[in-house]
Amino acid sequence: MGLRIICFDLEGPLSPQDNAYEVLSLAENGEKIFEVISKYDDIIALEGRDGYEPGDTLALIVPFLLLNGISEKNIENVSKRAKIVDGAKELVSRLQYEGWKTYIISTSYEQHAHHIGAQLNVPKDNITCTKLSLEELKANVGNLDVIEHAEREIIQLYPHMEDHKRVVKLLDRFFFEELPKTGYGNVLEKVRVVGGERKVQALHKIAKENKAKLGDIVVVGDSITDYKMLKEAREHGGLAIVFNGNEYAIPYASIGLASLDIRFLHPVLREFDKREHLIEIVKSWETERDGFETGPESIPDELITPEIKDFLMESEQILPYFHYLEGKVKLDEVIKIHKRFRNLVRGEVAKLG
Repeated sequence: MGLRIICFDLEGPLSPQDNAYEVLSLAENGEKIFEVISKYDDIIALEGRDGYEPGDTLALIVPFLLLNGISEKNIENVSKRAKIVDGAKELVSRLQYEGWKTYIISTSYEQHAHHIGAQLNVPKDNITCTKLSLEELKANVGNLDVIEHAEREIIQLYPHMEDHKRVVKLLDRFFFEELPKTGYGNVLEKVRVVGGERKVQALHKIAKENKAKLGDIVVVGDSITDYKMLKEAREHGGLAIVFNGNEYAIPYASIGLASLDIRFLHPVLREFDKREHLIEIVKSWETERDGFETGPESIPDELITPEIKDFLMESEQILPYFHYLEGKVKLDEVIKIHKRFRNLVRGEVAKLG
C-alpha cells in the first residue's frame, strides 16, 4: 500500500452546521444579513473578481459580529451544538487505522474547526482553517455607526436579494468605500479565509510536507468554496469526491456520493491504489442501485465491506447514490439527487452556496 492522504472539507462532509451562519444568527436579523452577504459572495466569486475567493463571506460578516458584540466564546459555544455527520467518526477512525493521513481544509473559523477536528481525532496540525481574533479586530473599528447603517440597508434589501445588481452596488459601496474609512481597513485582508484558491494552496502544502504528489491525495468537498480544490485534485490524478454537493462543486468532482451517512465512502477508498477497480465499483453502484435497494443482502462483497453491509441491514438506512462524474455532461439528475440528500443532512443551511 502506497502513501494515502485524504483532505476533508469540514462543513458538509464532516459536520452539517454552517457555523458562521449560526454565529451571526445570534444577532437580531443575523440570518438575513448572512444570507444577503452569502448571495453577494456567490455573485462576485462566480464572476471571478480579482482578489476575491469563494467563502470570503466569513471575512465580510466580521464587522457585523463586532457591531453585535459577538465574541470568540460565542463561536465556541455555537460549535458545541454542532453535530457530526453520520458515519464520519467511523470513516475517519477506519481510515486512520488503515494508515491514511487525515486532514481538514476548511473555511470555518479556527474555534469551530478545531472543536470538530478534536471530536474526529484529527490533530490541530492537520487542520487548515480561518484564523480569527475578534478582540484584535475590534480595536481597529473607530466608528460603528457606518456598520450599523449598512446593517439597516442590508435588512431592507433582504426581500430583494435576487436583484443582483442592487446587492452588488450596496455591498461594494459599504465594504470597499465606507468601511475602510472607519479605520477597519481592507475587509479581505483583515481575515484571510481559507476558501477557493487558498484551499488549493493548502492542498499543495500538504503534498509537499508529505513528499507526495496530488495523485496520492483524495479530496472530499461539497460547495462553492471547494470547487477549485476538487478541480486541482482531479486534474493532477488525485481523487476528487463530492459528498451531497451543490451545483458549484459537482461538475469538478471525479466521484459523487449522495448519502445520509459518509461511511459508505470506505468501500471505494479501500481500492484507492487500484483506480480502475475503484471506478468499476462506483459504476456498478450507479447502474445496480435500484436492485440493491430491494434486496441489500444481495450486494456483492466486492462492492461493500462486511461492517457496512451489517450496518445497512440493521439500520434500514436509505441506500446511497454513487455517480462517476468524469466526462459526464448531463448533471441535472445528479444535482437533483445530491440536493435532496443535502437538504436532509444539512437542513436550512443547505440553500447557502
